[in-house]
Amino acid sequence: MNPELRSWKEPHRLVLIAIGIGIILLAAYTMRWDWLPRYSGRLIEGVGTTIWLLFITSIMGFVAAIGLGLAQAAGPFWLAGPARAFCTVIRGTPLLLQLWLLYYGLGSLFAQYPEIRESWAWTYLRSAWPYGVLALTMSFAGYEGEVMRGAFAGVPRGELEAGRAYGMSRFTMFRRIWLPRAIHRALPTLAGETVLQLKATPLVATITVVDVYAIISRVRQDTYLTYEPLLLLALIYMILTGILILAFRWVESRVPVKG
Repeated sequence: MNPELRSWKEPHRLVLIAIGIGIILLAAYTMRWDWLPRYSGRLIEGVGTTIWLLFITSIMGFVAAIGLGLAQAAGPFWLAGPARAFCTVIRGTPLLLQLWLLYYGLGSLFAQYPEIRESWAWTYLRSAWPYGVLALTMSFAGYEGEVMRGAFAGVPRGELEAGRAYGMSRFTMFRRIWLPRAIHRALPTLAGETVLQLKATPLVATITVVDVYAIISRVRQDTYLTYEPLLLLALIYMILTGILILAFRWVESRVPVKG
């Protein structure tokens, strides 16, 4: 029998599954769900916004993290210093504070300049979503940049020396040896950081970005219900988290992390 399938048949896992099914049935038959059809369209849009935020900010943040990690691991001091300072500030301050500083601080500063207000960029700069995307991207880059620093530093020097001995240029060696090996080492942590990024997306609702959390908050205000909308929100995030975990496990199974 498949070891993974066997693990799901362990007694404690079966008990947890039974408890979960019981909770779902209890909630389905004892709580009010008559509001769900009326808000289903908005909820789907909100989930789409959440997934879009997660995808965009994780991709851009990881690309930035590669540069931050490389600068700290092998860059000159004038690159390593700012990269280290950026990661320290991002990791040392709350994401909510960073989000508000960008939206209420930088956004208010832009509004003071007529040149900006009269330009094409003002169409985007007066909206909330660019600041939400920037804050989430910076947060992901700050945390994952430190992970990539360790991943780059952990690649055995012998492999790089072998690439140099084969006559590879620095860029070719980076593209074919150093970067792939560093990503292999960082994959497990990258999965965890992506899940944390998903759980951080509800903060954008504080600056009027309408994600799934904002829709649930509107449902609570309109219906005066508390538990039902929050239970649905928890279920949505659990499903998205499960999909992410399965996706990263699939990737890891095909790209083994070597020592």
